[in-house]
Formats: sequence, C-alpha cells, structure tokens
Amino acid sequence: MSQDTFHTRRAFLNRGLALVSGSATVPYFLSRTAYAVEGMSPAGVDSDRKAKPDGRILVVLQLAGGNDGLNTVVPFRNDRYYAARPRLGVKKSDVLRLNDEIGLHPEAAGFKSLYDEGLLSVVQGVGYPNPNRSHFVSTDIWSTADPTERIHNGWIGRYFDCTCTGSDRPEPKNGIAISNEAPLAMMGAKFNPVSFSDPNELTWRGPGARAGGRKAFKELNTPEKHDEMVEAPTDEASALKYLERMAMDARLSAEEIQEAAGSQGGGRGRRGRGRRRGGNNQLANQLEMVRRMINAGLQTSVYYVSLGGFDTHANQRGRHQTLLRQLTTAVEGFVKGLQQDGLLDRVLVMTFSEFGRRVAENGSQGTDHGAAAPMFLAGGGVKAGVHGMHPSLEPDQLDKGDLKWNVDFRQVYASVLGDWLRADSERVLAGRFKTLPIFGR
Repeated sequence: MSQDTFHTRRAFLNRGLALVSGSATVPYFLSRTAYAVEGMSPAGVDSDRKAKPDGRILVVLQLAGGNDGLNTVVPFRNDRYYAARPRLGVKKSDVLRLNDEIGLHPEAAGFKSLYDEGLLSVVQGVGYPNPNRSHFVSTDIWSTADPTERIHNGWIGRYFDCTCTGSDRPEPKNGIAISNEAPLAMMGAKFNPVSFSDPNELTWRGPGARAGGRKAFKELNTPEKHDEMVEAPTDEASALKYLERMAMDARLSAEEIQEAAGSQGGGRGRRGRGRRRGGNNQLANQLEMVRRMINAGLQTSVYYVSLGGFDTHANQRGRHQTLLRQLTTAVEGFVKGLQQDGLLDRVLVMTFSEFGRRVAENGSQGTDHGAAAPMFLAGGGVKAGVHGMHPSLEPDQLDKGDLKWNVDFRQVYASVLGDWLRADSERVLAGRFKTLPIFGR
C-alpha cells in the first residue's frame, strides 16, 4: 500500500466511523474499535465466546406512560373501586376472572388465555419506597433499579458488565433493543447494546450516493486474506489494519442481526424470512422480530421492546382498551409462536411500567399519575398464578390517593436475575432483595 493510499484509506475510514457513530445503531458495534486501538482487548473477537444455544433469554417489555394497573387487574368484588371510578370502572360482568376477587380487563383476553394455559404470572402491587410521579424520574428509577437516584447506569447493563473480566468488554449483540435509542436500563459501565427500530438501519449511513457509500465502506472494511492480526497493534499502519478488521467484524455482526430479524433487503435465514405478522400492531411486529432472532440462534440473552401511549389523563376508556388489546394479543402471539417453535422454555417475557394510575378517576374521564401497579411475566418457566396481595383501597391505606406498593420491584428483578438468568443479583442490584416464588423450576 502506498503512503498516499494509506492516508486516504485512514481518512476515509476514520470519517466513516465517525459518521456511523453519529447514529443510534451501528456505533454500538464500532465503539469497540477505540478500546482496541488503545490496547484493550474487545470481547467478541474470539468465536469461542458465543453464548450457548440453549441459554435462557429475557424479553423486557416497557409499557411507557404509566399503565392503569387498577383497570388491568380489576378488583371486581371491591365496592370502593366502583365508587372511585363511576365512569371508568370495568363492569363485574365483563371482567375475565382470575379468582373470586380479581380479574383481567375484557380486552386483555390474550393474557387470560396464557393464564389459563399456565404460562402467565401476575405480581400485584409492585412499586418502590417514596414513589416519584414524574415520568422521567420514575422511568430512570426502574431503569437503574435505584430509588435513591445515585446509580446512573442500567440494571441490565450492569448484568452484562458482570459477565466480563479485566479489560474485556461485553459483546454488544448480547443485548438488543428494538428502539431508536438504547434504553437506560441496558446501558452499563462497559456494556452498550445494539438498538434499532428497523433492521435495515444496521447499514452504512455515510454521505453521497447510498449504494456507492455502502460499497466503499464494505471494501474498506474487508481486510486482505493474509491479514491475520489479532492483538491490538501499536504502530500507526498496523493500527489502521486492526481498525479495519474490527470494523469488518462490526459489519458482519450487523449483517447477522439483519438477516436474523428479517430485514427488507436481506432475510435469507431459514427462519428469519417472511413478512411481519402484526399488521398495525407495532408491539406484535417488534416481538415477531425478536422471535425470528431467537429462532436464528443469535447469542442475544436480553431483548428490549416497548409499547407507548399509557399516559391516559383524558378519555381513557377507549384508548386503554385498545392498548390492552394490542399488548395482550402481541404477547400471546409471541409466546404461542415460541411454543410452536419448541423454544418457549428458554424465554421469559417481563412487563413493567414506570407507575400505575391514581385510584380515583379525574374530571376528564381519565386517571392521573399514581404509584403501585401489577407486573406480568410470561413463558414456559413461570409459576402461573397470582402472586402477592392486591393493594388495599381503604382510604387510610392509600398513599396520597394512590395504591401502596407491597412488592418492591427489585424483588422481581432479583428473582429474574437469580432464578432465571442465574446471575448474582446482589452484585447487579447493589443489595440483597428477597426473591419471589414466580418460577416453576
């Protein structure tokens, strides 16, 4: 390689990396190159480090905006519920009964089906001490697993941080978020996840003609066959070679995810192919992508999806009905699809929302920000049923008009980390929390 060519390639590659790093997707692959050139050994270079194909998988489902847990799990035998919600209360005759005291909203038929088949666990009254009713603050608290707001990285990110030692960095595709930005919950001190809303985003985003940019990027990031460098280099020329090799590894990782997720431009994998089945149900489409990636055998152990719109201050009835129908239909389809694939015993779905809603309806036929709410866990390994007591509706048992929590959300996290992912929950959560009997084995 001539000196001029060397400098041209270096400038182009550096510029390309910088441009790609401005996006919210590919940089989570390419961010490793900086550590590599500085002499750190990035994880994921060695093929032997891939996760076992029978490893357990967690799918975190965020219900953004604050789901009304009181109209999701309905205390239909409690007169105070109907007194507080004369217009929004779900009729006793419509409730999908779980037991003699509580039942699901009639539009949550997907959850009722999973419950009846022994695939759904309901944890009641989940929250945390001194609840914060700000969307942003409370979401951060759930994401960091720290009500004191002293920790600034995510609980899932810390889980991945704990899987690496020394200067190694966790492989980014171990965690995938179907979102425009990586959620705080998945951001660790060392770990950054892959995030995308469409698998086609995992491609070149440089200037000029797209086809030409992609071609040049691909050529630059394909080292010569005789280049067998593995260790981080020290001189400038070798550093460029190493940088190119790492960029190629990033590109191949992106292509692997694209194929597994079923991108419009690729999707040649045996099970990664085919149209999305969710129609207008955005969550169903996200979960279908996750299902394809699980089927494709990616080493990913945590996926993150979300459904928004739960901030129902006004005209809640119809809006909440639609959201619950979308939520439960999507989860039911995902779970039963994995069951058909023979993979359900490996997968757990866990829902959370930043808070519930106030007990009393407001003057706009909606509900305002509250506190405690239920969480749902679905999969082949859950201990199906209702766990915990429904929060009291007695006036002297409310927290400023809201339901009081009786299960700390970190107990659920500790159970998922320790009993499902087989991790050291005390290390991840920076504290010991009593686990819950929510897994059958």
